Amino acid sequence: MPIDYEGTKVPTCYATCSIGHKDSHTLPLKLKAISEAGFDAVELSMPDILSYGEMLNGQKPNPKNYDTLVEVGKQIRVHAEEHDLKILMLQPFSNFEGWPKGSSERKDAFERAEGWIRIMEAVGTDMLQVGSSDAPEISSSFDSLASDLADLADLCAEKGLRVAYENWCWATHAPTWKDVWHIVEKANRPNLGLCLDTFQSGGGEWADPTTRSGLIEDFSQDQLQSRWLKGLDELRRTVSPEKIYLLQISDAYRMDPPIKAKTNEEGLRPRGQWSHDHRPLPFDGGYLPVQGFLKAVLGTGFRGWLSIEVFDSRAPGKYSNMLEYSKKAMSSLRRLLQA
Repeated sequence: MPIDYEGTKVPTCYATCSIGHKDSHTLPLKLKAISEAGFDAVELSMPDILSYGEMLNGQKPNPKNYDTLVEVGKQIRVHAEEHDLKILMLQPFSNFEGWPKGSSERKDAFERAEGWIRIMEAVGTDMLQVGSSDAPEISSSFDSLASDLADLADLCAEKGLRVAYENWCWATHAPTWKDVWHIVEKANRPNLGLCLDTFQSGGGEWADPTTRSGLIEDFSQDQLQSRWLKGLDELRRTVSPEKIYLLQISDAYRMDPPIKAKTNEEGLRPRGQWSHDHRPLPFDGGYLPVQGFLKAVLGTGFRGWLSIEVFDSRAPGKYSNMLEYSKKAMSSLRRLLQA
């Protein structure tokens, strides 16, 4: 249910990829736990669609078999409606923008977009999350990146759909909120906005998983804090609240030992490695300035969706079941808004 904040009702959401750690934790049971904890909506993740497709058909669908995925999506929509949950968004759509014109990668990106749009229609959501690309070969030109996002937004607009562009803090050229905001402004499409994230900004512009302190060490701590607060003030003053489609909420663990300052065997950069396994709920062992970022976003006038998106490899040792965990998530949102 929405949370009261300064006389308004702030709606709440939970990403399906952020709950469950056993094979028995199926998507229908995830939806049940999320609903019973009082959430209004879910972000539906593609891995959950594939897993549910395997549950239905006995084998995991090919991620590009869109005919099958549409049928799976229709079943998911029924389950969500049974639990009175809106499917807020389909995620995560990655490595879309910046490929050279005429390249096979660009062709694949737009083919994937068309397939995901079909799935969006099947599950009944109007929003697609696009993470800023971490592919090393893409263009560094914000004009080029904005042009691709504009093309995607136009493709979605034909179906009445929206695009939420998120900065991933390990992205190749757009790792900060300011980067994706500039790109969204350049693209200038009414159905293209932002997916902001407490981890992606706090973890990219204030913290560093490769240092002993857990902080960016290119500056003194006073300078770092000053830069961070200045950035929050700029966000508060410059980002239009109607262009913020949602704010994702998570914290991060201080890494001990630090993550090695290099890509891993899968080619994932350090902050990407950190993101995948070390993002707890707020007030659950992390150290990022989650509260400050939330207050800056609310300071724009935004009163839209707050969505829990956590990836906590330690959670199975802390919580006995999914309902306990989802209730803890709801209480963390209430505590953040009341602080």
